[in-house]
Amino acid sequence: MKMVRTAILSLGFIVLLSSMTSCAGPNAAKKPEAKVPEAASTPSTSSGQASAPQAKKPEIIQWVETETGKWMVHDTNRPLPPVVTPGEASCYDKVGTAPSDAIVLFDGNDASKWEGVKNPKAAFPWTVGEGYLETVKDAGFIRSKQKFGSCQLHIEFATPEKVMGSSQGRGNSGIFLMETYEVQVLDSYNNRTYADGQCGALYGRNVPLVNVCRKPGEWQTYDVLFHRPTFKDGKVDRKVRFTIFQNGVLIQDNVELQGGTNWIGQHALTDYVPHGDKGSLSLQDHGNPVKFRNIWVRELKD
Repeated sequence: MKMVRTAILSLGFIVLLSSMTSCAGPNAAKKPEAKVPEAASTPSTSSGQASAPQAKKPEIIQWVETETGKWMVHDTNRPLPPVVTPGEASCYDKVGTAPSDAIVLFDGNDASKWEGVKNPKAAFPWTVGEGYLETVKDAGFIRSKQKFGSCQLHIEFATPEKVMGSSQGRGNSGIFLMETYEVQVLDSYNNRTYADGQCGALYGRNVPLVNVCRKPGEWQTYDVLFHRPTFKDGKVDRKVRFTIFQNGVLIQDNVELQGGTNWIGQHALTDYVPHGDKGSLSLQDHGNPVKFRNIWVRELKD
């Protein structure tokens, strides 16, 4: 019995020592382990070395030089263009109207802005019909009293419905910018002639890109962008440029005219001859009854 008691006392002493060495009692909650924060990942190059962080790219700002000053691209303070009310297009039985900023040279009734070239002080030599001007044989050219340099020109014309003649003898007339540079008017509907003399040609110089003539008697349109020449020391410094639409189709595409267009022989034309910065618009009497209507001009800056 003595030995049993001694063993029990020894075991109790061992349990007591074990409980004394513990940091918390047997019922205490286990303290959670502190987490070690992970280091931020750093980009590395293919060699394994860390690369420097990329800097934010600066905003690209571009500027443009204009007549109104220097402006940023998409600058809301840049001046807006003036407002122009567009006109109405013509129909066969209804004449159109001009834009609000155009100079109307003929509105269908009043020919007072025109004069005959042969005798400017005499009565107007062409016929003023119901909404149109019509050439009179041997009456000669007419011209606008107002003079123009670079401009946008709109003009409508009709060759005779009754076909008479052929080649250059059929519905022949011409429109002369500054009384010098001719856009040919001709009945070129199934009417063969030399290419640089057909309807839409810059006479003797440039052939139209296509033939878009309507039938004889039908109204046709020219919309012309004309940039005048300049001269220096008696020689041309900047040549004429023409862009022309006939019946809405491009027929002369920013063409630089290499010389004048006045006839001086079967196979010869005038060269550039110095003249002023502005000149009249003139219409030709070539002996054929050609009609014109709805004539207006917008002046352009050089």
